[in-house]
Amino acid sequence: MPSPSDRYGSDVLSTDWRAPKRGRAQERPAEVGLVVEEVTTEWCGEIVAIDRDLRTVTLEDRRLKRRTFPLGPGFLLEGAPVVLTPPVQRAAPAKATRTASGSVAVHGAKARVARQSRIFVEGRHDAELVEKVWGDDLRIEGVVVEYLGGVDDLADHLKDFRPGPERRVGVLVDHLVPGSKESRIAQGIMRSPVGKHVLVVGHPFIDIWQAVKPERLGFQRWPDVPRSIDWKKGTCQQLGWPHRDQADIARAWKHVLGGVRGFQDLDPALLGRVEELIDFVTAP
Repeated sequence: MPSPSDRYGSDVLSTDWRAPKRGRAQERPAEVGLVVEEVTTEWCGEIVAIDRDLRTVTLEDRRLKRRTFPLGPGFLLEGAPVVLTPPVQRAAPAKATRTASGSVAVHGAKARVARQSRIFVEGRHDAELVEKVWGDDLRIEGVVVEYLGGVDDLADHLKDFRPGPERRVGVLVDHLVPGSKESRIAQGIMRSPVGKHVLVVGHPFIDIWQAVKPERLGFQRWPDVPRSIDWKKGTCQQLGWPHRDQADIARAWKHVLGGVRGFQDLDPALLGRVEELIDFVTAP
C-alpha cells in the first residue's frame, strides 16, 4: 500500500495509461460470415460481401438490410476493436490451356521481337483491357499496344510514326458512331495519303468500361450519365461506388477490370474490332 505521500503508487507509467478502454485495434482479415459493428453508425451485421478492388465490405443486419463500408479501422468484433483488411488471397490455379482471348495457350513461349506495326488505343484503360484479354496473343505475334491519351491528336501521332507497308497501324476508337467527332477524325485519316496503311475501327461505347458485360459486375445495365457530368464519376455515383477523387476512379476501374476473366466477359462489339486490328497489323 502506497504511503500518504505516494498515493498514486510508485510508478504511474507502469501500465499503458493511453490504451483505449476496449483495447487497441488488431488487424483481422475480413471474412464472409463474421458479425461486426461499424462504430460510427453502430450498424451491426454479418459480412455478406467483400470487394478487394474497391476495398469495401457489405454488412447485412438482422432485418436483412445492407450497408457498405470501407475496409480499415472503425469496427468491433465481439466487442473488441479491429482493423478489417482484405481477405488473404488463395494460391493461383493451375495453368490454363486457353488464353483469355480463347486461343490455345503456349506456355513457355518467348515473346516475338516487336514488329514495326502498332495498335493505338485512346487511353490507359483501353490498353489495360486489351492487354488482359489479348496480351498473350500479342506477345507471341510481336505486336505492341500504345495509348494516345485521346483521339484528337491521332493525325499528329501518325505523322510522327510514318505508317507504311511494313509499319501498319491499327487504331481502336471509343464512341465511333455516325456523326460523332471520332467518326469525322477517322474518315479524315482513311482519306489521307497514309490511309491504306492504317485501319481505324471503333466500338459504340462512350467509355471502354461499358465493353465489360455489366452482369459480370453484379448489375443489369450501365447507368445513363448526363453529358454535363464526367462519365466515370457519374457512373460510380449511380452505382454507389466511391467517386471522390481520381484514386477512387482508379479503384473502380480495377474493380471493373477484375470482372474480366476472358473474352466471354466482353461485349461482342469490342471483340470483333480488336481481332480485326490484330489481323490487319500481322498480315503478311
